[in-house]
Amino acid sequence: MSLVSCQVDHENRGPEARQGVSSGRPDPVRLTANVGDLAAVPVAKALEISAPGGGLQRLAVATRGGHRLRGVLEGDVWRLTSRLEPGTDYVARATAVRSDGERVERVLEFRTQDLSLDQQTYASVAPLAGETVGVGMPVIVSFDLPVTDRAAFERHMRVSSTPSQPGSWHWLSDNEAHWRPKTYWQAGTEVSVDIDVNSVPAGNGVFGQESRSVDFRVGAANVYKVDARSHRMQVFSGGELLRTIPITTGKAGFITRSGVKVVMEKFAEKRMNSETVGIASDDPEAYDIDDVQWAMRLTHSGEFIHAAPWSVGSQGSANVSHGCTGLSTQDAAWLYAMSKRGDVVEYTGTDRWMTLENGYGDWNVSFDDYRNGSALS
Repeated sequence: MSLVSCQVDHENRGPEARQGVSSGRPDPVRLTANVGDLAAVPVAKALEISAPGGGLQRLAVATRGGHRLRGVLEGDVWRLTSRLEPGTDYVARATAVRSDGERVERVLEFRTQDLSLDQQTYASVAPLAGETVGVGMPVIVSFDLPVTDRAAFERHMRVSSTPSQPGSWHWLSDNEAHWRPKTYWQAGTEVSVDIDVNSVPAGNGVFGQESRSVDFRVGAANVYKVDARSHRMQVFSGGELLRTIPITTGKAGFITRSGVKVVMEKFAEKRMNSETVGIASDDPEAYDIDDVQWAMRLTHSGEFIHAAPWSVGSQGSANVSHGCTGLSTQDAAWLYAMSKRGDVVEYTGTDRWMTLENGYGDWNVSFDDYRNGSALS
């Protein structure tokens, strides 16, 4: 496609022209943009369009499909306030006043640069749209290509809620950022996530591929308190103790971590193989169980809450697992049915500690330390 500055001259003659008054040849009016190549305008360009030889009265820029860009007309210069899409044809249409007082219309066409997928990073967001989660659920944004200009992205990443609750972003890496409130979410909170990063520079020649908006809801305040010393789990919902359950946790060499964990995934049935947590098949501690029931993942490293009918004799009196929290099948089914992603499980009683990066570990540092992980702190 050949891009040109089309100067369409539709004139409205003023009174002097109608009366035959002439002030000589008027200055020509042309639309110009602050770019070198109208066929490959950078998507991050702070675009400005002006009309030398005349005064701009009105200017609108839109795609050929009619999607209009936002901008402001300041004096004789139009400045873009929204962002450009890659590989897109745009048309600017303007009305200007010529030096002899006559109004003319001008058109300027341009195209933005094409970007490959290797030049665009896509944001995946958790929770999912419409999901109901527990009071410990962080907002998680994962990028498929690294964001090295974290500050540029974070300026366009917002979490709002009703009722409003203060919180902060925390970058775990260039590929993952979390947001959590200062304290656990209030039950019933409505949350909106706006990741407005389309065409935002991510650094190293990479740009945001698409903006994302997700709304979710916080459900009942389920908090489960596990004491590895007493081998008991207290199940609270809305601050009310519903049940105390005998459990078993990790034995020597496989100690369960203390700290705050959050339910990450639920499986009505799951195969559990010791090789996935570093225990070789020929190790005396090896296991491979096809159908572990009512399993809820708490860490990336392999800690679950699940039914463990083989250890019922030790539940409530000894720690005999490989790090998971084992319950009777009946208790595990009851707990599974009331639980959701984001529910909180608080562990005490061991000297092995949970970390921020191991699952949804966002609650294992103070809020001040968490906020220090913001690119804008």
